[in-house]
Amino acid sequence: MQEKGTISIHTENIFPIIKKFLYSDNEIFLRELVSNAVDAVQKIKRLSALGQYNGDLGELRVEVAFNEEKKTITISDNGLGMTAEEIKKYINQIAFSGATEFMEKFKDAKDANEIIGRFGLGFYSAFMVADRVEIESLSYHDGAEPAHWTCDGSTEFEISEGCLAERGTEITLHINKDAEEFLNKNRLQEILDKYCKFLPIPIKFGTTTQEEEDGVDEEGKTKYKSVTVDNIINEINPIWTKAPADLKDEDYFDFYKKLYPFSEDPLFWIHLNVDYPFNLTGVLYFPKLKNDFEIQRNKIKLFSRQVFITDEVKDIVPEFLMLLHGVIDSPDIPLNVSRSFLQADSNVKKINTYITKKVADKLAELFKNDRKGFEEKWGDIGLFVKYGMVSDDKFYEKAKDFVLLTNTKKENFTLSEYKEKVAPEQTDKDNNLVYIYTNDLAKQDAFIQSANKKGYDVLLMNSPIDNHFIGHLENKQEKTSFKRVDADVADKLIKKDDAPAHVLTEEQSTKAKAIFEKAINKPAYKVELESLNPDELPVTVTMDEFMRRMKEMAAMGGGMSFYGSMPDNYKVVINANHPLISRILNEAEEDVQTKLSKQAFDLALLSQGLLTGAELTEFVNRSVNLI
Repeated sequence: MQEKGTISIHTENIFPIIKKFLYSDNEIFLRELVSNAVDAVQKIKRLSALGQYNGDLGELRVEVAFNEEKKTITISDNGLGMTAEEIKKYINQIAFSGATEFMEKFKDAKDANEIIGRFGLGFYSAFMVADRVEIESLSYHDGAEPAHWTCDGSTEFEISEGCLAERGTEITLHINKDAEEFLNKNRLQEILDKYCKFLPIPIKFGTTTQEEEDGVDEEGKTKYKSVTVDNIINEINPIWTKAPADLKDEDYFDFYKKLYPFSEDPLFWIHLNVDYPFNLTGVLYFPKLKNDFEIQRNKIKLFSRQVFITDEVKDIVPEFLMLLHGVIDSPDIPLNVSRSFLQADSNVKKINTYITKKVADKLAELFKNDRKGFEEKWGDIGLFVKYGMVSDDKFYEKAKDFVLLTNTKKENFTLSEYKEKVAPEQTDKDNNLVYIYTNDLAKQDAFIQSANKKGYDVLLMNSPIDNHFIGHLENKQEKTSFKRVDADVADKLIKKDDAPAHVLTEEQSTKAKAIFEKAINKPAYKVELESLNPDELPVTVTMDEFMRRMKEMAAMGGGMSFYGSMPDNYKVVINANHPLISRILNEAEEDVQTKLSKQAFDLALLSQGLLTGAELTEFVNRSVNLI
């Protein structure tokens, strides 16, 4: 039996497209062919379970072998197998009508995955790396004859009688010159580890040596026998396929080490398992973040029926959950997935919502059942929770009950607890609640001490997300605002009706202001006299909360470029009630007035880390002279 034919009279442009346009993604040929082989094995297993196949299943497996000398890669299985008619049906009839239609659709495709997925080209991905492809197959049907198919990458094929003696399929790729990197054991192992590490059927991998037998077959072809050296390279039952009740903590830790060999142990994890309205399994781990906002991303691996698809999951997982690690597996996401599919698919949106809810529920459960343990982990998970609250309203609604605010005394409070704690002292004359915070304990220590003297509590807000988190809380919490502890002098952070009396006359105030303006002589520093507690510093330098926050957001790329380009402007608050101010006014010599004023101003700058370079040197020399 021998038959020749053409795959389609309209497909003359398809193979060059496969070879050239998809070349950058050519490693996925192995994923496609191994996945097809696994499907064939799973189908025979299913038919046997249903009683529709009564033969001996044998040791079900898929084998991947290469021969560097012969320049071949062979993928074989003992699955369903195919008859000659089935080969013609499934291999020759590509899932589109012709090259014209293909080219029309192809122009919008972004990558190899999309092209393969859209046009049913899984098998044909073999031609990305092969000059010639051969199929040997024997169907599971009683009395079936083995079949052999070969194609050299043109539109012509040949079908003849095959030589397989056992049920299954063997695909041999004759690797082209440009793809000889795939005839390397380490390279193939790398691809198999990436895509096939958790496939549900044992995958054997090794080298094939073809030994020539005596004589030739009926069609004049040299007969060969193969010797394969192989070992199983995959784990067929990874933990996400098992029930949580059957797993111990060590199992989760061990699996995490397999995924991320050099990472610290995770804090805890969530086992996902849902079958309606979509199918989804997986395990998501909470890593130790330590305020590290960037390097943790792209650590969630997406699988479809245990075949790895991608670790770029931002269209499936909400942005803030990208900080998690782990595995998501859903058969509802096709293997040959494209970004446009992910963005449009309704199942993906449902998965996104489901995962957000599961994460929020897990955190709420941990907080409720073990608050002490939750607080101990807060240094690692706080960034994640705040990021979620800022970026997802549904997550915010759940998280507002367990998000923690930490003060400078390292005490933790929920939002409602903290509001109750500070409301008596930190409500201003207009009945607005003011939260005071620091983002630098050491640098802002003087301001923190001043705030504490007034009975104010100071929050520590120093994570990369806190700028946005503070703004978000102000939007969500009625009549509530945040002020950094150095945004003003302590007496003015919260507007009250109990300001100290002004000890200077109006004339003295005008004179003091003029002395300081002359001594400072910097347009960026605006001098103001305030009636403050005499115990406070004589001079304090502050930046308006709104302006500073806008500039910080601009620096983080928050779309505030207008503010980012504006020069820094500061307020110099002169404590009119401090004895030093009266002394300066009483000095007869103008030079001494200027020196004392400049000294007090420089001390204020020094406390803010704003005194540098030549000005710092001048301050040191002046201090020595004054001593």
